[in-house]
Amino acid sequence: MLRWLVPGLGIKRWYLFTFLGITLLAVGFGVVILEVYRTTPDDAWWLNLLSTASLRFLARPVRALIFGGLGVSMILFGIWQLNRSMLSPFLSPGRSMLDTLRNHRQRGRGPRIVAIGGGHGLATLLRGLKQHSHNITAVVSVADDGGSSGRLRRDLGIPPPGDIRNCLAALSNDEALLTQLFQYRFPTQSGGLEGHSFGNLFISALAEITGSFEEAVAESGRVLAISGRVLPSSLHNVSLVADVMMPATAKEVRVEGESHIPESPGKVMRVWLEPSNPSAFPEVIQAILAADMIVIGPGSLYTSVLPNLLVPDIMEAVRASRAFKAYVCNVATQPGETDGYSCRDHLRALESHVGSGFFEIIISNDHCEGRLPDGVDWVRIDEGLEQEYPIHAADLGDELHPARHDARKLAASLMELLEERTGPLVE
Repeated sequence: MLRWLVPGLGIKRWYLFTFLGITLLAVGFGVVILEVYRTTPDDAWWLNLLSTASLRFLARPVRALIFGGLGVSMILFGIWQLNRSMLSPFLSPGRSMLDTLRNHRQRGRGPRIVAIGGGHGLATLLRGLKQHSHNITAVVSVADDGGSSGRLRRDLGIPPPGDIRNCLAALSNDEALLTQLFQYRFPTQSGGLEGHSFGNLFISALAEITGSFEEAVAESGRVLAISGRVLPSSLHNVSLVADVMMPATAKEVRVEGESHIPESPGKVMRVWLEPSNPSAFPEVIQAILAADMIVIGPGSLYTSVLPNLLVPDIMEAVRASRAFKAYVCNVATQPGETDGYSCRDHLRALESHVGSGFFEIIISNDHCEGRLPDGVDWVRIDEGLEQEYPIHAADLGDELHPARHDARKLAASLMELLEERTGPLVE
């Protein structure tokens, strides 16, 4: 019971308020009892019974201690049972009410974090960060033009919902049946629904009902009870274009479309958006400028991370922000996009697009063990790279999926680095 009195839960003030109200009620009731004692004849039978029940044969300090102890115990027990009854629908199995409340309070006062990227890498990062803070803003690229998202984008004229759907699912407080439904993809025998995910269709339908894509994303977040929010980097209809150096010919070919870039043989030299100057979603700029920490990556370098930074307003806002800025380098290469890339290659590619001095620290995995899929290599830290960039190397890989980050390890490393730089942000 004493754990309920620890600082930060927002409980003690209401306990005191409740005790004060009960005390005032008891004082009023005592005044009535005293008046009855004074006006009632001494030989009244019920007065003798009341005197016995009030333990008048004991000394006053003893009586005050007995009745005070019983009263406090009953009040605490009543509040405890009332809270259990009211909060039972929101408790997770196996977790106590106190632990649930403490975690909610701590995360609600957690640091303001902006995560920029897309794809499975960003979803993994969000899945770990939500254990430390509820003040998370995920900024997602809108350049996707393949699969279900691309079809909905062409047919309905809305931004692609796929990466946004993944982030909503990752931030959900209940990744059970509802989240599985949101991620469900219709099989090949589904006719016109073939390849579509339920979440994409849900967001698209909400966009039609609410009249705006951003409102549809916000309502979807409420349905999934997410910890934070997910925002598109822009609401403009943008396309990702790349210059690709073809093998053997040393000739550059222009490839248009985010889904076509990894499929093109050759090395990606540069990417850009068309139109080249889309305006950023205003809430994204506000979140970046108010952030305590900005995390860029992990995710596909050219098709997930850079499309966000190529929005001029976002790039300038990140530069202007006083937040702690970290870049998370991928654990493994991506076929058709970063084949043979080391950590330095990732950084050089970023600098060629957004300039140098963009990050305060580079986070890279140094545990290169396990079996990778065919055509995938480890992204290793180059010798002497620590002399060029501030590098934080740690074991960040997922034991079950070595080519991916472990959400818990990555989030823990980021929070430790933030605390080293700023001190504790949660009281």
